Amino acid sequence: MNRQEILDGLRQSPKVDVCVIGGGINGISVFRELALQGLNVLLVEKHDYCSGASSALSRMVHGGLRYLENGEFKLVQESLVERDRLLRNAPHYVAPLPTTVPVFDIFSGLGNGIVRFLGLSRRPSRRGAVAIKAGLCIYDFLTRKRALMPRHQFRGRRGTLAKWPALNPDIKSSATYFDAWVSHPERLGIELLQDGLSAKFGAMALNYAELQRTEDGRYRVEDQIGGASVAVEPTLIINATGGWIDIANQTLFSPEARPAPLMGGTKGSHLIVDNADLRDALAGHMIYYENEDGRICILFPYLGKVLVGSTDIRVDDPETVRCEADERDYILQSLAFVLPDIAIRPEQIVFQFSGVRPLPASTDSFTGRIPRDHFCTVIEPKDGGPPVLCMIGGKWTTFRSFGELAADMALERLGRQRRVATTDRPIGGGQAFPANVPVWLAQAASKGLPGGRMAELFARYGTDAEAVAGFIVAGPDTVLPHAGYSVRELQFLIREEAVEHLDDLLLRRTTLAVSGELSLDMMDAALDLLTQEKHWTLAHRTRERHRFLTLLTERHGVDEDMLSARNEPRSTECDTTAKSG
Repeated sequence: MNRQEILDGLRQSPKVDVCVIGGGINGISVFRELALQGLNVLLVEKHDYCSGASSALSRMVHGGLRYLENGEFKLVQESLVERDRLLRNAPHYVAPLPTTVPVFDIFSGLGNGIVRFLGLSRRPSRRGAVAIKAGLCIYDFLTRKRALMPRHQFRGRRGTLAKWPALNPDIKSSATYFDAWVSHPERLGIELLQDGLSAKFGAMALNYAELQRTEDGRYRVEDQIGGASVAVEPTLIINATGGWIDIANQTLFSPEARPAPLMGGTKGSHLIVDNADLRDALAGHMIYYENEDGRICILFPYLGKVLVGSTDIRVDDPETVRCEADERDYILQSLAFVLPDIAIRPEQIVFQFSGVRPLPASTDSFTGRIPRDHFCTVIEPKDGGPPVLCMIGGKWTTFRSFGELAADMALERLGRQRRVATTDRPIGGGQAFPANVPVWLAQAASKGLPGGRMAELFARYGTDAEAVAGFIVAGPDTVLPHAGYSVRELQFLIREEAVEHLDDLLLRRTTLAVSGELSLDMMDAALDLLTQEKHWTLAHRTRERHRFLTLLTERHGVDEDMLSARNEPRSTECDTTAKSG
């Protein structure tokens, strides 16, 4: 169903079993779980899908090695199980990531780690080889039955500097273990959404829409795109808005019935750096290191660049978070500590992003001690309205198990039974994933696109590349400036993936912006295409361009001059038999 059909359907039949508010990874996960059980479920997202914290993660899919010293063994074990499921269910986006920990001491942090584990200290400290060895042995023990990836290993100083000569020469040793990373987290969210919508009966989703409580205690969906307002009558509401949970609760409850604050999020900021020396120095590994203050930082190769992060700062308003100058300085200082001879020039920071970790409310003075686990709580309104199930906490890696937990609680309250499990259910382009990718590409290329172009599409969409390719070859195509995307590929995304604004297309449905590849010519070409597809007026196009450039500058540190500098003369003519990009 398209947007108008969904709104018309709600006008005719406003009753829904569940209304999920929040279209981040956790909201989409519980929506998918409930839709697959045959429930009549509506998802409402205030902005775009996966546009908040779900697009600002560190791109790690991991167990959470550092959570062990907090005593969060259950969370680490659950995270490792879900990590391994994602490696199987979404192999087109989630892949193993060799991770190396530089070690600068032998016994440092051991005693302090013990008292932190016992809850007697909140102070971070450097971790020595013995403490790191203990943590990695536990990590290996928790994955011993699956053993999808190699066990950890230690290298001495000489072996470490032989492989990573740019590391700080004060290093004593290093430890290497395996976790995983996700290349296209926002696209994986869209594929989860589409899996839920595939249930067809009663599954509906709207981005750029809000659920509002009216004065008489009823609810309405306010459409921000067309301006419509339609009544909705949910039996249960699920608040999956992450860092916005307390803000959302203010609209779901009357003033006298509002619950106490549930969230206490912290901000994490990251930089994308285009520096060949830095990228080569990593030798394909993530470097998981401690800054001099004991704060954990990461850097690893990402889409041809290097991702560096992150910070951990308390925030009150998730709507306005961005990477501030002092955070940028902190991240660069941490980088200079671990790789002292590599200098980063300001123009080599091609993108930055920041998001709010949806942590439970806490008065802990050290943000690293706030639990990263997730749980659900149900709030019964005093005015007789539908109960509200709030999803508290959670990390990106565990979105499936968190969605399963919330869905099972919802099913129990509604007296319904689970009929479909998602533990081993492939996601989107991970379905029928080939054991031999070159053979698959050769077979798929025979349908109209050359092998090189199919390889590009496969890297972006997995086996869903066949559907994209089928759309592309159905008409004449043109390459867009300075990118391996074509007109018909973007048309497919606009028509099939609920694109309403330019940032939906360039920040989330594609990786053009985050990878630092977006140019001004490419932006304007995509805007022209979106204007054509949406039948916008020239004035609307002008507003949309200003909106997008403002967003890039204020939230991502990319201004119009930076985009203009990436413009290069390039042929834009092609057909469906030529490689596009």
